[in-house]
This record gives sequence, structure tokens and C-alpha cells, in this order.
Amino acid sequence: MNGREALRVALQALGANRMRSALTTLGVLIGVFAVVLLVAIGQGARDEVTGAIEGLGSNLVFALPGDGDFGAAPARSRFTLDDVDEAGRALGPPEGRVAGYVVGGEAVQAEGERTSVSVLGVTTSYLSVVTREVARGQALTSSDELTGRRVALLGAATADALFGDRDPVGRELTIAGIRFRVAGVLEQVGGQPFGPDPDRQVLVPVTAAQRLFGTDRIDAIFVRAESNTAIPADAEALDRVLGERLESSEYTVLTQDDILGVAGEILQILTLVLASIAGISLLVGGVGVSNIMLVSVSERTREIGLRKALGARTRDITRQFLLEAVILTGVGGLVGLLLGILLARVVAALGPIPATVTGWSVALALGVSIAVGVFFGVWPARRAGRLDPVEALRRDG
Repeated sequence: MNGREALRVALQALGANRMRSALTTLGVLIGVFAVVLLVAIGQGARDEVTGAIEGLGSNLVFALPGDGDFGAAPARSRFTLDDVDEAGRALGPPEGRVAGYVVGGEAVQAEGERTSVSVLGVTTSYLSVVTREVARGQALTSSDELTGRRVALLGAATADALFGDRDPVGRELTIAGIRFRVAGVLEQVGGQPFGPDPDRQVLVPVTAAQRLFGTDRIDAIFVRAESNTAIPADAEALDRVLGERLESSEYTVLTQDDILGVAGEILQILTLVLASIAGISLLVGGVGVSNIMLVSVSERTREIGLRKALGARTRDITRQFLLEAVILTGVGGLVGLLLGILLARVVAALGPIPATVTGWSVALALGVSIAVGVFFGVWPARRAGRLDPVEALRRDG
């Protein structure tokens, strides 16, 4: 029996039991669909987090509280403004390469409108370090920081929520009941599914924020290196400055590559976990294929005996039943793949959860679905091929 004849016979056999074939295919379809969709969500989350970190700007070095263990509870910051100033002196020219901030969540109110935002108390150089621009009005000045003046820069979404179409510059708002004057509005960055939305922020002088929050801490220190090759030297200099006052367990100096590497590893594990969970349903679908093929072998025993008596070889029978299993899983895999891609695009377009379909996930889903057909179809196919024709013809079923 040639390949074309085996395919014709396999399709004819599957068509004779359409409902059973459809239900068997459904198990594989659901498994492939789940793998494609969940991997797309995991990959989308990874891309979003990576984009958010890279969006802070290039050539950045960070000093964060704690020992760098991302699985540990948040550490209390021991940084102060003196650390920011000392780092600025140690790293040398040009000026404005070092910035610090303190952050808190507060309710802000203006002209009868109220919203909750992240309030960042920033040093004067913060905007230049993280490469953000003022769209209207003016930036915070050294004088504002020195005197603790109650002025504020609004993120684009914050300005829309509080003032609508009206120009906020020069108007007043209250932060935790304290009045501030709007000095300007920042350019829109775009919302992010993970982490604080940069457009829903209010930036005030760091000294004013410390007075507002009742603290003298700085939550993080940023350094912009002049070039990619200067990053190690700047990281070493920042580490040396902080190490003169703090214990090594009280702070961590990281580069963007360090943070991207850690975040990437965590999200890669998340993606693999999601794919593994979805793979369980694909495994269940494969067991269903094996079960149905065994039933089919049992039902068609006399047919197998007759064909072998007429000259069909063991490998012809084995190939036919194996082909049936591969067709079932292949069709289920293809339909599940198309549905997974379609729903991933719908989720990406309409939902808050990002979803990115990658080529490797498509190849994996299709390859695994066909492999499931081969793996779970081998035993029933071999069992069919090894049937003795005389014994097969004696059976009633």
C-alpha cells in the first residue's frame, strides 16, 4: 500500500466516525489553543516589562535599597540627599548626571476633581537623567529644590483627570491637603500594564516631598553614564560612595542590563510555567487519542484480519492507524493554533494584558501536536499491525 492509498483509507475510516473523530480532535485543539495563548501572554508580559525598563533611558546605573534579592521583602531605604550630592561630586562632570527621588501614593485634588496618583519628589536633574520632557510650562529648578517650593509637574493623564481641556499651568492643586502650584505638564509617555503609570504621576521638588511625607529618605538614586563603556566605572564609583556610609546589605548598585536580566529570567520562568500548565491539557488530549485508537482497533479487528489475509503487510496496517492518529492531532493542532493566535490578538487589542505570539511558540504547538499523535498512536498502530489474521477473522467485533 502506497502513501496515497494509506491516506485515503485513513480519511475514510475517520469519516465513518465523524463525531468520535471530532471529539478526539477537540482534546488536542484545546491543548494547543491553551499553549499558544498562555505563552503569548507570558511573552507579552516579558516584552512590556523590558520596554518599561528600557523606557527609563539608556546607560543608566541604579542604586536601590536592600541586598538585591528580588524575592525578599522591600528594604527600608537608608539613602539621603547627602548621598545624591556626594555621588554627583564623586562622578564628576558633566553636572546633572545624578538624580534621586522619593515616592508616595497620594490623593490629589483640583477644581472639584480628585484622583489618586504616584507623587515623586525629585531632584532637579531627574528629568534629564530619565529623559523626560516638559510639554507645557517649565521644569523644576534648583531654587525650587533648595527652598522646598510647593510647585508641581503633572503627568499627561493626571492633568487630563484634574483639569480636562483647561490649561493647568499656573493653577493650584492639593496633594494630601497641601496646596501646590502647577509649573508644567510632562509629555505623554503611554500607560504600562506593569508598574506605575508614568502619565499618572505628580513630580514635586524632593525637599517639598520629604516635608509632605515626613521623611528625609531617598528611595533610589539614578546615574546616567556618558556612554555604554562608562557604565562599569560609574557603577563602581557609586558603589564606593555609598559604601563609605552604608553596609553592603543596605544597598545594591545595578545597571539596566542587570535588571533586564533578572526580570527576563523571572518572566521566562513564568512563561514556561504557563506553557507547562497548558501542556497538561495537551497530554490529556493525547491520552484520549490513544484510547480512541485502541477502541478503533478493537472495532475493526475483522477488517484488519481480512486485509492481512488479502496480502496487507504488518507495516501497512501499522502505518494506516498511525496516520489516522497523526491526522486527528494535526487537524486539532492547526485549528487550536489559529484560535490561539486569533484570541491572543483580541486580548492584545482589547484587554489590559499584553499578548505576543512568537514563531517558536507556533512551531512548538504544531510540532508537539503532531508528536502527540505519533507518540500516542504508536501502541494502537503496532497492536493493529501485529494482529494474527486467522485470530482476527474469528472474532465477532
